[in-house]
Amino acid sequence: MKKILYPAVALLVLVTAAFTFITTQNWKINNGYSVKFEGKYADGVFESMKGTVVFDEKDLAATKFDVLVDVASINTGNGLKNRHARGEKWFDAEKYPYIHFVSSEVVKTATGYDAKGTLDMHGIKKPFTIPFTFTRNGDKGVFHGEFKVNRGDFGITTPRGDESDYTRLTVTVPVTAK
Repeated sequence: MKKILYPAVALLVLVTAAFTFITTQNWKINNGYSVKFEGKYADGVFESMKGTVVFDEKDLAATKFDVLVDVASINTGNGLKNRHARGEKWFDAEKYPYIHFVSSEVVKTATGYDAKGTLDMHGIKKPFTIPFTFTRNGDKGVFHGEFKVNRGDFGITTPRGDESDYTRLTVTVPVTAK
């Protein structure tokens, strides 16, 4: 009896593990993404982003976001503001070339999802939550999030203790299943 039971259990474990692996969804970030920002002193976009996205609505424990935004790709529509934003008093793109977010957990919310993780900006790492929605259309999808970042928390500007400390971001990322 044991000779039959052990192979059957081993086969069940293998099939279950294979099914779990297959359901985890890797996504390729497509062109056409948008990282827009608006604040009291500047509005614009970051034009370069890359990263790894693993997301499955049915298996949030396996979800992982690891995204880099190239600070030098900032575009306010004004060359002087762009140089200022890349300079030492703001982002210091030469010393801190990327804004980096790595998720540690994704949870379902009433309006979508929250990606909880670490935001690394201007050499300062802080816990951060990014609320987002995901719309799937076959093997394609779109992530969309709107949130605020307190620049003073990351050493970008002298905090004033009011709404001018914040920059509002709207991020839209089209993806295709790998």
